[in-house]
Amino acid sequence: MDKLLDAVAALVWLVPPDKIQLIANKIRQTDATRATGSLLGVLGTSAAAAVVDQLIETWRTTNVAANELASMLMAAGHVFTKVVDQQSTELVWTGPTTSFVSTRQTEQALLQVINSAQERLFIISYVAYDVQTVTDALNEASHRGVVVCVLLEQSQAHGGKITVDALANMSMLVPAARLYAWSTVSDGSPKGSVHAKVAVADRTICFITSANLTNFAMERNMEAGVLIRGGQLPKSLHEHLDALVNTGIILPAKVTQSAH
Repeated sequence: MDKLLDAVAALVWLVPPDKIQLIANKIRQTDATRATGSLLGVLGTSAAAAVVDQLIETWRTTNVAANELASMLMAAGHVFTKVVDQQSTELVWTGPTTSFVSTRQTEQALLQVINSAQERLFIISYVAYDVQTVTDALNEASHRGVVVCVLLEQSQAHGGKITVDALANMSMLVPAARLYAWSTVSDGSPKGSVHAKVAVADRTICFITSANLTNFAMERNMEAGVLIRGGQLPKSLHEHLDALVNTGIILPAKVTQSAH
């Protein structure tokens, strides 16, 4: 039975939902000995046809009735469609490309998250400078009522690791943003750097990337990430960041007056 379930899963993974329904309907009208002929020409690609053949061959080794197999296909197809609707993951890449993988650019993915935000937006980066398209999008988000939160690494003058004051710069470029700094770790040990690079909007979409908020990262560096829409992960990430703020691990940043 496990082999048959694997064959069903392989077919559902490869074939569109409408074709799954067509195959299930044809299976109901046949049996394992005549199934190959009745399904001939249903699918247009050789890869899909090979998966159907594998399903039929595996079916012949079982005592599963046609109606039962058809119901298995319909149920598996329904579950797969629901999962895809609830969450999608897309590769995001900046740098040299090849013909093997279709990818999105880093800047495009980040702007999609920012522009989709309607209520809450949380962005984390190590540094941030020379990214006018991003700061413009953040200001537009603020103007439409989005609460924009930004966590950056502090400057050395404020106990951080970088020479520039990225928080002061962000304060000037996006005045309405709520700026945060990493204050401490829960066990009291020395903290490291804010090395995460993420953006999450409304608990429904998030971008996890190697790219900082810099022009080089958006356009020239070799950067990789994933854009995730729907599902539990964006919600969990946003709730985690909120908890870091609520427990005082992340605190509102103290921006020097000269930065304004």
